[in-house]
Amino acid sequence: MERTRAAVSVVVLLAALGEPKAEETEHVDKSQYTLFNPTPVFLMRKLMTDRPHFTENPSTVDAGHVEIETGLFGYALARPDLEGTITEDFLVVDTNIRIGLTNSAEIDLILLPYGVVNTRPFDQSAAFRNSGIGRAQIRAKINLWGNDTYGEPGSTMFALLPFVSLPTVRTNGVSPTFVEGGLVGFFEVQLSHMFALELNDGVLYLRDDLASTHHTEFLTTANFEAEWTENVVTYYEVVYQFGRNDPLGDIVFFGTGVQYLLNKNLQLDGGVNLGITPAAARINPFVGISARF
Repeated sequence: MERTRAAVSVVVLLAALGEPKAEETEHVDKSQYTLFNPTPVFLMRKLMTDRPHFTENPSTVDAGHVEIETGLFGYALARPDLEGTITEDFLVVDTNIRIGLTNSAEIDLILLPYGVVNTRPFDQSAAFRNSGIGRAQIRAKINLWGNDTYGEPGSTMFALLPFVSLPTVRTNGVSPTFVEGGLVGFFEVQLSHMFALELNDGVLYLRDDLASTHHTEFLTTANFEAEWTENVVTYYEVVYQFGRNDPLGDIVFFGTGVQYLLNKNLQLDGGVNLGITPAAARINPFVGISARF
């Protein structure tokens, strides 16, 4: 009996040593981990995805790990433009592949494998449909503080994200025609154990058509999150894109949705964006999934 008790004690001790508690790993120096020297599983941060909300968070993927965030399906119905034309967008498997390079930096590749754009002029006989591969975007997220200290009420984190969007098939009516880019700053504050606030501000370098040149637009967003349980989070956000060369004016929309954590590395989500201004899509529902490896 004594030998059995001793054996059990040794097993418990080894298990405790091999799986440090969360509070024991919060302030561990993880700067030595890289793409080729991955962060140990027991030192990884909690899953914090950039989707489903438009507002993104400042947290990066742990070094040496990959996070795939996919919009399984999305739909956007635009308001009529000045000529009465209405467009519908269907997005299928819009995917963001996030790769952790260091403890505070990641690189992202966003690709829309397939999209459909239905264009319905006032004269319905002139309606047409485009389909095919959409835009490709390359981004780098750099966390400046808070990656491993965020979580308690009052804590904050901040990151910068430069990006460039590239055309794929310029003539298919789904891919953008021009190279575009920008720089966005991400800030987040933990208001309480239940509530958090995310703010994004950015400068976008865009081009509308062949008749115009590249110009600067500005983006600002605010996202309020409520963590009801360890598995369920809801969000409520406002997005404002201004400085546009568009007769319909600025884009303003309200978004809301829910995230459901199946396990520490797998999350389902769904939501909807509702346009407030004429330039914003009237309605944009979507569902998605995110997985970390």
